[in-house]
Amino acid sequence: MRYTDLKIPPESLFLVTGGAGFIGSNLCEAILSFGYKVRCLDDFSTGKKENIEPFIRNSNFEFIEGDIKNIETCIKSCKDVDYVLHQAAWGSVPRSIEMPVYYCFNNILGTVNLLEAAKQNNVKKFVYASSSSVYGDEPNLPKLEGREGNLLSPYAVTKRADEEWAKQYTKHYGLDTYGLRYFNVFGRRQDPNGVYAAVIPKFIKQLMNGERPTINGDGRQSRDFTYIENIIEANMRACMAGHEAAGEVFNIAYGGREYLIDIYNDLTKALNINTEPIYGPNRIGDIRHSNADITKARKMLGYNPEWSFKRGIEEAIEWYKDNL
Repeated sequence: MRYTDLKIPPESLFLVTGGAGFIGSNLCEAILSFGYKVRCLDDFSTGKKENIEPFIRNSNFEFIEGDIKNIETCIKSCKDVDYVLHQAAWGSVPRSIEMPVYYCFNNILGTVNLLEAAKQNNVKKFVYASSSSVYGDEPNLPKLEGREGNLLSPYAVTKRADEEWAKQYTKHYGLDTYGLRYFNVFGRRQDPNGVYAAVIPKFIKQLMNGERPTINGDGRQSRDFTYIENIIEANMRACMAGHEAAGEVFNIAYGGREYLIDIYNDLTKALNINTEPIYGPNRIGDIRHSNADITKARKMLGYNPEWSFKRGIEEAIEWYKDNL
């Protein structure tokens, strides 16, 4: 990835919340490789210690074990910070339906705590993870900012609420906030374990273990799967964005469309495994199709994703072969 044009002062300090998670740990790794300082905040409720072990001895890396639901922890974590990359949240649509109250406290209150902490500490930029789930039942493709439908899950509600709170902090307090609506992120370090695991790492692990994966529905649902390198780029671009883009939300994807059954068949070919899937019921709260219009992010952030699904899945498969 090209980062020769990073216009961020070399002494800058980044706070990455959820930094021991899949996306957060990749952001920590990338920022450290650029020579900046990173403070990582995580409570290990979903993140893993092994994800940050490679950075612990790096003098530019600092770790705080703490909960974003605690305002004092958030204020402490934002001290002297220039850029906040807020990734801490509980994901999974099905789990949010089972645990709506926890999702409200963790994903909404936690975000407001961090917005307030960033405001009090005069943070330059507050970049946060939103989600394509905010489009709900809006049927048109590609998905376009400002054209959202009815929300289909508590998880989607929390992400939409985060966007509205961020806008308020930009409007009333002058905090530059940038919402990144991630579309089905995948890549190295994404957890393949558990009932709520994302589909790509889960399929890869099951196939490698000789199991028959279950596809929820008929397999003809489509997603704009987005490789982790594109997510890293979007976060860094947002840190360099101007005030005119503050308070806005942006689709962050590659701009493609992959059908689940095609992905399954691609994985079996790549792994040289001939296994038919099991077809199960549709998941409650899931959208049928998803594909992003990334024009706004291109224009306002300078976002220009280089990693196609094909390129990303090839690297992801190799990573899982080496690490599972």
